[in-house]
Amino acid sequence: MPEFIYLASQSPRRRQLLEQLGVRYELLLPDADEDAESLEAVLRNEAPTAYVQRVTGLKLDAAVARMKRRKLPPAPILCSDTTVAMGRVIYGKPDDARDAARMLGELSGGTHRVLTAVAVQAGRRRFEALSSSRVSFDELSAAEIRAYVASGEPMGKAGAYAVQGRVAMHISRINGSYSGIMGLPLRETALLLKAAGIRL
Repeated sequence: MPEFIYLASQSPRRRQLLEQLGVRYELLLPDADEDAESLEAVLRNEAPTAYVQRVTGLKLDAAVARMKRRKLPPAPILCSDTTVAMGRVIYGKPDDARDAARMLGELSGGTHRVLTAVAVQAGRRRFEALSSSRVSFDELSAAEIRAYVASGEPMGKAGAYAVQGRVAMHISRINGSYSGIMGLPLRETALLLKAAGIRL
């Protein structure tokens, strides 16, 4: 039975959530010469669900190759990716403050989906799951959007917001997995880890 897993994610929120499950993990982060960002490029006409599952699979392939290249002791590897979608429109991480303000303006006053795909590679077997949640925002004024963007919190986050951060005061309703919206759905992750032989 594996003693620990590798977490192939730079997200501090994912680390925190894994710790909540009591899972021992080691980080398996990209080398300096790996172009991790390019894996997140959206294909033409790609549906949000297909996108988030494909990107998670690519991240996991890259992490498996990294483990072998570094000659690390084998252990299950966990990867995850989150995207925000309204209809077929995918909201990734904002390029800059202007892009963050645009995204928040489009999400304001409506309900969008947050999709998080999780995948675990254990030996030759791959286990996958998808969490889909709905989040409703109040109407945000231009001043509220400016203040939130100025806080710096939207940068590096899909859809330009962190559910556990300051934007929470503008969220009127959540339907689904709070941890999934944060970036790692704990129920689905626990089921995958158990399937991969991790004792929780």
